[in-house]
Amino acid sequence: MSTPTPPRTARLALADGTVFRGLAFGAEVVRSGEVVFNTSMTGYQEILTDPSYAGQIVTMTYTQIGNVGVNRQDEESARPYLEGFVVKELFDEPSNWRAEGGLHEYLVQSGVPGLSGVDTRSLVRRIRDHGAQVGVISTDPAVQDDADLVERARQAPGLDGRDLVAEVSCGEPYVWKEGLWPGIAGQVPRAMRPSPPLKLVAYDFGIKRNILRLLVEHGFDVEVVPATTSAADALARKPDAIFLSNGPGDPEAVQGVRDTVRELSYEKPLFGICLGHQILGLALGGRCEKLKFGHHGGNQPGKDLATGRVAICAENHGYAVDPDSLRGAGEPVEITHVNLNDDTIEGLAHKERPVFSVQYHPEASPGPHDASFFFSRFRSMVERSRAGERVTGAQIAREAATPEPS
Repeated sequence: MSTPTPPRTARLALADGTVFRGLAFGAEVVRSGEVVFNTSMTGYQEILTDPSYAGQIVTMTYTQIGNVGVNRQDEESARPYLEGFVVKELFDEPSNWRAEGGLHEYLVQSGVPGLSGVDTRSLVRRIRDHGAQVGVISTDPAVQDDADLVERARQAPGLDGRDLVAEVSCGEPYVWKEGLWPGIAGQVPRAMRPSPPLKLVAYDFGIKRNILRLLVEHGFDVEVVPATTSAADALARKPDAIFLSNGPGDPEAVQGVRDTVRELSYEKPLFGICLGHQILGLALGGRCEKLKFGHHGGNQPGKDLATGRVAICAENHGYAVDPDSLRGAGEPVEITHVNLNDDTIEGLAHKERPVFSVQYHPEASPGPHDASFFFSRFRSMVERSRAGERVTGAQIAREAATPEPS
């Protein structure tokens, strides 16, 4: 659990020529990626293992990272997918009863470089003022020349046009059965789950495990399928509903998926989160736009336009659905939620079909649980549709005029 000795120097070079110097931890490598910042105060392991960060170097705005260590049960996927991790102060001797190891060794085993001891506030202000940009992080003692690293950053690819979903999606279908908090002392499992079980096909664009757990908790028999699964293949599995997961990068670069989702939206109730929301927007005729520095953190305000209520949300995305593109798309789509910081779209619902989506993360992990009711809302929509009721996504949104249990 101890930090590496002797201390190694490390650098983060941005494409604009700015170089941040500090101390290395994690793997001894050189990696490139889009540099973004996350404003969450807790949950760094969930952030590390969120596949939505593929292709990115993540900077934490909270200053002290590593103090609760790492453990297998807080992983949101099989491994970290991000390109690098930048912190102000590394604590690598954790004090937590659930810790199974320290952050440094975890990143060594995962092949991810870390940089500590830098002025993260200065780095965050540069990203905020000038926008997310490509950077190169080097913890390799032999690769520490500033000019060389800046040039590497300028030559490295960004996120636009890259199908990163192909790098994180599962290779084969699998069944997920695990609910919340398995095997942790002191946690009380739910005595009952909604019944009867409903069959769900979940598209894996980089799916987080806590999404799967919450789907199980709400009475779904979940089968996860690769992003390349055709609509015919998905429907042949006889699902009651379709789920579109979160994932990394440019939604318009994900090959073939928008046509699949368009076809599925006519056939089954459908719910999308994050990248799944963006891909639904594309399937309904819209376009997506790159945000200046994205929304990454557990303190984003999302307003429900049907009720006026504001939820504090966990978010992780660098693109958003363009509202003007939806207005001319010809589909009867309603914008249901917006981000109060910049008015970007946070939710969509179809006015004629049982289809809706949210841009933020109602499953949290990490983050607040204000929006967890979306899973029960989805369950209700699927049950009513299965019973023969003609229910729409927009109708479900309007019916949420009173607070729902989380």
